[in-house]
Amino acid sequence: LAKLAGTYAENARVAIRNVRRDGNDALKEDEKKKEISEDERKRGEDEVQKLTDRMIKAVVEELARKEKDILSQ
Repeated sequence: LAKLAGTYAENARVAIRNVRRDGNDALKEDEKKKEISEDERKRGEDEVQKLTDRMIKAVVEELARKEKDILSQ
């Protein structure tokens, strides 16, 4: 079960990174269309990265909690 939880956590991390890539691509596209400036794109990318880091940290913490719970039984 712990190994399965690790697999699910890795899938969640991959999904989070995919969302980050999509967000950054959208920002680049908006900049290309002149809808936002380069500075706004960079700020957006920084914000997307902060959110990505926070969500991955939450996945890692939840995995550790779940592994502890599984292995203590």
